[in-house]
Amino acid sequence: MATVVDTAQRILDVAERLVQTRGYNGFSYADIAEALGVTKASLHYHFPSKGDLGKQLIERYERNFLAALARIDTQSADARQRLRRYAAIYGDVLKDDRMCLCGMLAAEFGTLPEPMRIDMRHFFDVNERWIAGVLEQGKREKKLKFTGTGVDAARALVGGLEGAMMIARSYGEPARFKAAADRLLADLGV
Repeated sequence: MATVVDTAQRILDVAERLVQTRGYNGFSYADIAEALGVTKASLHYHFPSKGDLGKQLIERYERNFLAALARIDTQSADARQRLRRYAAIYGDVLKDDRMCLCGMLAAEFGTLPEPMRIDMRHFFDVNERWIAGVLEQGKREKKLKFTGTGVDAARALVGGLEGAMMIARSYGEPARFKAAADRLLADLGV
């Protein structure tokens, strides 16, 4: 018998896949209930509103992403390798015909509840700070090159990777993403 925590995680798993493939506005509680074979009422028990569900999705996605960044930091001290592994996270998501959860949400920003907007921005802020730190380290070590600040370069990289995902997915060609990501990284000296 599934526990309350297991059920909540299963709901989040299905909702995450739906957001990453359809967008936040492209699914309803009925879609999740059907996928899990439960009632909509049971979904509301765990997540009273779709906004509550969305907020929990972003928070969980950020925790998982931060764990991935921590693994990258543990696996390599080399800034170039760390940036390659960062871009690979995006590529791996795209291989499953999914988009970055927060990238999909950013496209729907105007329709999101305010708490979700705040959490989504936080996700990008955390990513940009991590990348900026890696970029500044690589610049100090004379392994990376970019003009302007590390924050500006980090914002360009995140924006470029998110955009490359969208275009590659629209063509059904993950290789398009890899080519764009390789170009973005090459421009930084990776």
